[in-house]
Amino acid sequence: MGKNTGKVEHRIFNPAMECISRDELYALQSERLRQVVRHEYDNVRLYRERMDAKGVKPEDIRTVEDLKYLPFTEKSDLRDEFPYGLLAVPQEEIVRIHGSSGTTGKPIVSGYTRGDVDVWSEMMARTLTAAGCSREDIVQVAYGFGLFTGGFGAYQGANRIGAMVLPMSSGNTQRQIMMMQEMGSTILCCTPSYAVYLGETIREMGLDPAKDLKLKAGCFGAEPWSEAMRKRIEELLCIDACDIYGLTEICGPGVSYECLVKEGMHINEDHVIAEIINPATGEPLPYGQEGELVFTTITKRGMPMLRYRTHDLCSLTDKKCECGRTLARMGRITGRTDDMLIIRGVNVFPSQIESVLVGIHGVAPHYMLYADRVNSADTLEIQVEMTEEMFSDTVSEIEAVQRKIFESVKSVVGIATKVKLVAPKSIPRFEGKAKHVVDRRKL
Repeated sequence: MGKNTGKVEHRIFNPAMECISRDELYALQSERLRQVVRHEYDNVRLYRERMDAKGVKPEDIRTVEDLKYLPFTEKSDLRDEFPYGLLAVPQEEIVRIHGSSGTTGKPIVSGYTRGDVDVWSEMMARTLTAAGCSREDIVQVAYGFGLFTGGFGAYQGANRIGAMVLPMSSGNTQRQIMMMQEMGSTILCCTPSYAVYLGETIREMGLDPAKDLKLKAGCFGAEPWSEAMRKRIEELLCIDACDIYGLTEICGPGVSYECLVKEGMHINEDHVIAEIINPATGEPLPYGQEGELVFTTITKRGMPMLRYRTHDLCSLTDKKCECGRTLARMGRITGRTDDMLIIRGVNVFPSQIESVLVGIHGVAPHYMLYADRVNSADTLEIQVEMTEEMFSDTVSEIEAVQRKIFESVKSVVGIATKVKLVAPKSIPRFEGKAKHVVDRRKL
């Protein structure tokens, strides 16, 4: 879908690690796992107490197979130990703090040593390279800069490659587009929802991305997005849209990334070990089976994580990719165990709703879900933005689209919902992760 034609060139930043044999990788992971478990046990009270409670000592953890004996880490642990309780090195070795984009309660923060920042930069360099970036490219970073990891991650990765960077941060869309034109940006980094908004605005300005811009690819993450949204972004911007994954607790963006084959995100397994578990029982699940994603960092020194439960749902595969990488791949995130709505006994994920909306003409992929309880019964209202063109349609045409959304959602999810079409650009935009759910039953 990008401007490049002909055979795809699969760029690899670090072939020695990204194309390592599975046996060599297993040995490396096991060695690094032993080191990080000892490091955590000796330096972090919480891990020492939990391992002692399970009767597990560092010497019991010899290979990756022994991961299952270690205790899990939860987001609540980071809040309980805020700000420095989980540091595994003296505070003076921490050169940077990053935090989550949460707006309630104590933030989730993670401390990075100089070495941790270097590792993160390497992981993001791999990420950008997999999307086709090289030192000849101009990378426009439209993720927010600050405690949020997005902006700094993309900036550091581009620096490591040697590419030119435009650290635009998020927002100020007209200026983003002006710089994109004047500077000749070739790679875009932002949230997928903001990429759609940029694409729509570019089209509204009468610009043709294929002729008036030099963009060829983008790395989009920080929020779950569907294949339908990928297609929408690629059509709007005339680029290859690649998925990336990360979270502050592990290293920020760059934990995993798509190459141009776009069949799953390669996990940087020399730095993190991924597991899939049954979210209800905590039992490990085999490759190919969907469950909750769990990560253990094996090279992070400042604030390592042992078996961190992400609450993201996906599956893993260790099949070699067409691009030549041997790293295991994670599938697209299908939902979150803590973002799932249960409406009248039915599990509803925002990604299911999004997959319906992106395929319906006349509405934009900007929406909110409002769960409520009326007369002791659960209700779900979907608010969806109309496009500018549809906003001027007749009442009967708008009602027809509402009925189509209602029937499509009911078919996919299995329950009836209320559908409300709202004016263009009336749904809030977010600098970090887009927020799609308001559960009024909890208010």
